[in-house]
Amino acid sequence: MITKYRDFFNEQFSSEKYQALKQDITADFGYEPTFRLGETPFFISNELKDQLLEGCNDVIALIQNNQFKSLTNKSLELNNNVPNEDEHSTFIAIDFGICEEDGKIIPKLIEVQGFPSLFNYQNNLFEKFKKQYPFLADLTPFINNITNDEYLEILEEILCNKHPKQNVVLLEIEPEKQNTKIDFYYCNRDIGIPIVCVTEVIKKGKLLFYKNATGEEIQIKRIYNRVIFDELDLSKDLQLNFNFSDELDVEWAGHPNWFFRISKFILPMLKGKYCIETTLLSELKEIPDDLENYVLKPLFSFSGSGVIFHVKRENIESVKDKELYILQKKVNYLPIVQSPDGKVKAEVRMLYVWKKEDTNPTPLCNLVRLSRGEMIGVKYNKDKDWVGGTIGLFEKA
Repeated sequence: MITKYRDFFNEQFSSEKYQALKQDITADFGYEPTFRLGETPFFISNELKDQLLEGCNDVIALIQNNQFKSLTNKSLELNNNVPNEDEHSTFIAIDFGICEEDGKIIPKLIEVQGFPSLFNYQNNLFEKFKKQYPFLADLTPFINNITNDEYLEILEEILCNKHPKQNVVLLEIEPEKQNTKIDFYYCNRDIGIPIVCVTEVIKKGKLLFYKNATGEEIQIKRIYNRVIFDELDLSKDLQLNFNFSDELDVEWAGHPNWFFRISKFILPMLKGKYCIETTLLSELKEIPDDLENYVLKPLFSFSGSGVIFHVKRENIESVKDKELYILQKKVNYLPIVQSPDGKVKAEVRMLYVWKKEDTNPTPLCNLVRLSRGEMIGVKYNKDKDWVGGTIGLFEKA
């Protein structure tokens, strides 16, 4: 997208540098991420950046609507409703496919999540890329042109809300088994909060505790929530000492209800040039004849699970809970990233945080996924190179 930097990068790229990049990440914790690392950053032009932000503003305008909670209460009826919900989400992640429409490049809204993403991994990934390609220091992954130190200060404020770090926990289901645990490690190192499994939480009345490294019980005053309820429901063998639906004396960095409110559930409500035709299956008047142009998606799944790309009539007819699925028009992802052997598709996730007292969320960073397959995702990109997770870089203001 920024031709000068794409040319610089491709001229300097080598397999040795790519291996050194991966080894540098692995060396931090003696752990190699299980997801594939893309060979290159995505160089985002000012024009595309403006489009992405405009598309995000369209989504945020709906979320800020005074009627938003009433519009999305149904999402909680269909799922878990956790007490003590705050006024707005702490996190917003907005995914755009980089597409072609009427012969022009345009980002198209694919998904939106009121849930955290790899906030702590992404800034470290940029630092690793700079070691191999020093000219990248001329660019930034941060939307507001902030420094890395300022970025971490904002994250700490969001995650801790002035609580002592020992009283804030990153909560997850068996964190050591998660593909995203590299992000947890960086969060623990850079922010200083402990990583706690849901099975390690102790409940006493309305209070929650965990045991630190010396076995001392420490009160949990704030939870950085990384738990996906879909996964929790499937983990039948886990023994929890508390329930998310309990009345608890605890704050949430990312209240669980926002995972459902800000989700694919709101895609049918969104209109505009960056949006895709999306219909709740329960409101579908008739099944389209051209199903090859549609994707069937469960509303509240994560990481692409349950998505049917090649939709057949029987797939739609067999869905029992039609309120829990959407039918979304396919978009034309444009191969745009020049690799050594052809062009690669890209999807950009814009990452926002929303401080409790602020009127508006703050755009912070981004995540990019590269693909040569039909869709963005591991199973569509097996045994391919120049695909996987990476970061988008902007020109400094």
